Amino acid sequence: MKILVTGGAGFIGSNFIYYILNKYPDYRVVNLDKLTYAGSLDNLKEVELKFKDRYEFIKGDICDEILVDKIMGSVDAVVNFAAESHVDKSIESPDSFIETNIMGTYTLLKSALKNNKKRFHHISTDEVFGALPLDNEKEKFSESTPYNPRSPYSASKASADHLANVFFHTYGLPVTISNCSNNYGPFQFPEKIIPLFILNALNGKPLPIYGNGKCVRDYIFVDDHCRGVDLVLHNGKMGEKYCFGGNSEKNGIEIADTILGILGKSDTLKEFVKDRPGHDVRYAIDFTKAKKELGWSPVVSFEEGIRKTIDWYKNNEEWYKKLI
Repeated sequence: MKILVTGGAGFIGSNFIYYILNKYPDYRVVNLDKLTYAGSLDNLKEVELKFKDRYEFIKGDICDEILVDKIMGSVDAVVNFAAESHVDKSIESPDSFIETNIMGTYTLLKSALKNNKKRFHHISTDEVFGALPLDNEKEKFSESTPYNPRSPYSASKASADHLANVFFHTYGLPVTISNCSNNYGPFQFPEKIIPLFILNALNGKPLPIYGNGKCVRDYIFVDDHCRGVDLVLHNGKMGEKYCFGGNSEKNGIEIADTILGILGKSDTLKEFVKDRPGHDVRYAIDFTKAKKELGWSPVVSFEEGIRKTIDWYKNNEEWYKKLI
């Protein structure tokens, strides 16, 4: 199989490319990425060395119809990771989120349809579902949760999900969608909370915690997510959605305490800062469907994943120092 991975120079995309090429010795991957600030070919140095005969990088934009059509004709499947993904940046400047996340996905879907209905898997987020209450731990997002996006980022991802559904129901494109909770692990750009906290703690800098620090997210180690996408790509039912979660609900204080504890750093590094506008108070994923239909569940615990992530950043100072 030859797979087009969009956004493959980003955090999750680069981990997925390595996962797929390592698992399937006869698979080939084409990586289309326009190399925005959050994408880097440094993420793929090992891939380029180890799998150079089965891996190709193309610099370009998923909104470029001519380029996308040229690539689409030679692949068997598409896994669409390409997205602008930082909520704060979407609040400050939504234009690029609308362009990439909506129009870029539309361009890919059109091309997949035109080029013999290529298998299409779209990567989405749990943020499209809105927010959950803090006082009811039993309530979680699932595949049947109504969409209720609360930021320009989540609105753009929700729109892309709806477009993918339309291409399945109206045009018969073999589409699946997965909505995942917050990923963490190697190669994550240090604007996100876990790498930011790790790097700040390593350098004795404050760990900025939004508001009162009580907002909760469900965290999943990136390898668990890659395994889930692999299972959907090969075994998912067309037209269906699958939710992946890490079974690790943590708030900002708990994340800071875990990282500071592992590193043996002072609790005084925690710093509470002004809250994000419209900050959703809680996300959590019910992955029952993925477990039942795909045999998937997360295997990396939060503390194990944090330890692995800390070790990776400690051993890859050259990588992250270019970014901060």
